[in-house]
Amino acid sequence: MIDAATVTKIIEETAQEEVLPRFQKLKEGEVSEKAQGEVVTIADTETERVLSERFRALLPGSYVVGEEAVSADPAVMKLLEGPEPVWIIDPIDGTSNYASGKPVFAVMVALVVAGETRNAWIHDPIGARCLTAEHGAGAWMSGQRLAVKESAAASDMSGTLHASQYALPDTAAKIKANREQVQALPSLRCAGHEYLRLATAQMHFSLFTRLMPWDHVAGCLIQEEAGGVALCFDGTPYTALRHQEKGLLIAPSREAWLELQSTLLAD
Repeated sequence: MIDAATVTKIIEETAQEEVLPRFQKLKEGEVSEKAQGEVVTIADTETERVLSERFRALLPGSYVVGEEAVSADPAVMKLLEGPEPVWIIDPIDGTSNYASGKPVFAVMVALVVAGETRNAWIHDPIGARCLTAEHGAGAWMSGQRLAVKESAAASDMSGTLHASQYALPDTAAKIKANREQVQALPSLRCAGHEYLRLATAQMHFSLFTRLMPWDHVAGCLIQEEAGGVALCFDGTPYTALRHQEKGLLIAPSREAWLELQSTLLAD
């Protein structure tokens, strides 16, 4: 349907033009709060605008569901329900890091057709690296095929637990009670970089309780194409349409997922 390398180039060029020049140079009035505790910058809005224009031109008849577009008009999310190709864009994942000058942020893009994720990209502008995946064709970075970390006993598996204000109270209580049963790592406050760590075998798992498509659709395909699994708490696959689910657990295998689920979500 599209040339993945062309999309990679578009993402990298746009990051060079819109994201990096503004990093640590944001001016007064270029950062605002779009919701309580959620900031947005001019780099977010301009990056999404440029990517949206270029992707629609690359694939005529396609639509865009971007984080900032949905913030302005929640009805945009309904585009995911149709049969047409949809680009899902997170122009800057980790905006709070970006706005505060921390070099931990990413540009995330996925192409979804009739609810199925076909392609995914996670670009780290600071590290100049881009993870890519195509359904059925593996996950790649710099010409090397990626593979998730090997499974282990729950007590030996490392990962991040994102059970904050978005978690159901019962879930948050279980995670708090059971987090010492695994090797919990500090959150990077950027889903894109958590997926980078997973796909490059730096950690085993990650648990999320806010499942917006721009945060997870690309990362889940990359995880699956690298040999792992990405399942909602009920054990079924996460998709772009399941953004109202209350939990997502990423693991290196189905067996590891079951062990982590029983360990972390035990009463």
